[in-house]
Amino acid sequence: MAENLKGCSVCCKSSWNQLQDLCRLARLSCPALGVSKRNLYDFEVEYLCDYKKIREQEYYLVKWLGYPDTESTWEPRQNLKCVRILKQFHKDLERELLQRHHRSKPPRHLDPNLANYLVQKAKQRRALQRWEQELNAKRSHLGRITVENEVDLDGPPRAFVYINEYRVGEGITLNQVAVGCECQDCLWAPSGGCCPGASLHKFAYNNQGQVRLRAGLPIYECNSRCRCGYDCPNRVVQKGICYDLCIFRTDDGRGWGVRTLEKIRKNTFVMEYVGEIITSEEAERRGQIYDRQGATYLFDLDYVEDVYTVDAAYYGNISHFVNHSCDPNLQVYNVFIDNLDERLPRIAFFATRTIRAGEELTFDYNMQVDPVDMESTRMDSNFGLAGLPGTPKKRVRIECKCGTESCRKYLF
Repeated sequence: MAENLKGCSVCCKSSWNQLQDLCRLARLSCPALGVSKRNLYDFEVEYLCDYKKIREQEYYLVKWLGYPDTESTWEPRQNLKCVRILKQFHKDLERELLQRHHRSKPPRHLDPNLANYLVQKAKQRRALQRWEQELNAKRSHLGRITVENEVDLDGPPRAFVYINEYRVGEGITLNQVAVGCECQDCLWAPSGGCCPGASLHKFAYNNQGQVRLRAGLPIYECNSRCRCGYDCPNRVVQKGICYDLCIFRTDDGRGWGVRTLEKIRKNTFVMEYVGEIITSEEAERRGQIYDRQGATYLFDLDYVEDVYTVDAAYYGNISHFVNHSCDPNLQVYNVFIDNLDERLPRIAFFATRTIRAGEELTFDYNMQVDPVDMESTRMDSNFGLAGLPGTPKKRVRIECKCGTESCRKYLF
């Protein structure tokens, strides 16, 4: 916004909302800012801080957007038009009253501790909303991300950067593929077996995009040099996450988790495990640090040999928040697209069964894939073992909290 004065244009440092508030404080209508007589006295509610009831009239202490706490005012309910904020305030209030006093009806006055909790909850909710917006602004995939915490007051993680593809660490090079397929129809009329055939492997998908290879076999998708287009049935993982997913706070001490907001069909692609590619030596150094912290996000890329590791602790996507289960609904596959170095596969998660909307997504951090088949054993993810001492006696045992009937009691 700029002010024109005799041909001179001066940039205004105030935001649009701040200028609107200035007009309302001065009781001035401004068509350019959308401030009219009808909304002249409308200020935006940031959150509600407190509640009281006087002679059957409900009042709320309002924190106004853009104003300090000292400018908060008590307002009767009929003055407030923030229906969503009111509903959320009472939902939080009733939940906390049930937990503290085993009742849901609000008293005429809230005790200071309860009012302070509601303020902290409102601030947390706004912080999570900002984080959700940030995640969706950074994602390059179709599926949206929502964030939810109805368990405690924990906000967004402080040290996490959302990325959509591998971040290559120092001294590591991803070599781009030199050739692509010439197929007219990669599924029904592949030329020379298409990209999988060129690498002496089978076509991975059916015409619905569902993986038809058993776990342990690699997936070779068409690449940037192929003649086929975006709709090719051999381009699945590279299209990214297609389902709407929710990062939520678990209520059983497992921290954050991920649930699907849509039904996911069996054998369909769900997400990639993305992070920073580092050497095994660097993984060993970081693993010792993570081990002391009681958490790790290291994933060995040991399809053919244990040379590189993916570290999703700081750089990662939504897979960073997927929890372990001894009876998981996600299966790991090694995928090759624009880089054919077998030491550097992409890690993709596919659904092992139909997953209902609202169900948590999980994979086995210590997955063993068909130990009878030598080719399959190369895919052992050894998630979280990178950097931990190799001797079982020295390895720190982390208790499993998955709660399934087949629980092994320990992650590692």
